[in-house]
Amino acid sequence: MRRKFLSAIAGATLGLLLNLICLVPTFAQSDPLPSWNDTPTKQAIVDFVRRVTTLGGSEFVPAAARVATFDNDGTLWVEQPMYVQLAFALDRVKALAPLHPEWQYTEPFQSVLAGNMQALTGFSERSLLDLILLTHAGMTTDEFSKIVVDWLATARDPRFRRPYTELVYQPMLELISYLRANGFKTYIVSGGGVEFMRPWTDKVYGVPPEQVVGSSIKTKFEMRDGIPTLFRLPEVNFIDDKAGKPVGIYEFVGRRPIAAFGNSDGDLQMLQWTTIGGDGLRLGAIVHHTDAAREYAYDRQSHFGRLDVALDAAAANRWTVIDMKKDWKVIFSFDAR
Repeated sequence: MRRKFLSAIAGATLGLLLNLICLVPTFAQSDPLPSWNDTPTKQAIVDFVRRVTTLGGSEFVPAAARVATFDNDGTLWVEQPMYVQLAFALDRVKALAPLHPEWQYTEPFQSVLAGNMQALTGFSERSLLDLILLTHAGMTTDEFSKIVVDWLATARDPRFRRPYTELVYQPMLELISYLRANGFKTYIVSGGGVEFMRPWTDKVYGVPPEQVVGSSIKTKFEMRDGIPTLFRLPEVNFIDDKAGKPVGIYEFVGRRPIAAFGNSDGDLQMLQWTTIGGDGLRLGAIVHHTDAAREYAYDRQSHFGRLDVALDAAAANRWTVIDMKKDWKVIFSFDAR
């Protein structure tokens, strides 16, 4: 009986191995990036992943060190005609205006309430920062998260008339999934507010809140009616943009990425820190908005998501430039329906 038992186990094991062998060719032939055209750009990404995940290869990278970072605005979802968080802040100004009659005579609030969106492009970063601080503070972190989720459920993009969470780039969603399937840990590293992104990134991108790095305002701990809370203050805590991005990655991730994806000059330093001077194979990539018909075409002169210095640096540093018009079959998931 013991021999029969062992023979049965051996037979089952052999059958399982044969099934797995039959499955390997199918898996190898499947396209992990179906929304990408078969261009050198796609091949460069696939080759990079293959080289760093081939066990025993000279360029193999252990799974623990496979960190990939992604900017959010303009890299994973739309940033035109303005950043989504700015659109949120403008709606917050209108909602809070009855509590602040002085805003009728104070810029940039006056222009927002008058509907003068063109004037916003002329305001300084400090003025826009003040606008965001005053509309994002004065509440608990839980209250703010609910406001963000409720707004995203009802707000619509002015061009596509769809929720902003539908205006994510299908090819980049596939790329994130492809990297994760190959042992990468994927992080969002954005100049946008970390508290604005964390309530929805897991659902939309599959990136949990602890893997989101972004700008933040100060919070303080309070006991309110016996309940511990974190209260949001109208003060800057950290700006995760430009030179702040490598700092944010170092402080919150603790590892230098081996791959980084951005789309603007705000991502320049993240791409430099990822690709220059590090050991082993590295990948830096820039999403170049070149498709005015399906999305937008902009780079050096844009008020939002300007791509100028980083575009020149891409050639010098041999970063991969993702041409949306040439490299992507579809941009949004609804394009393919």
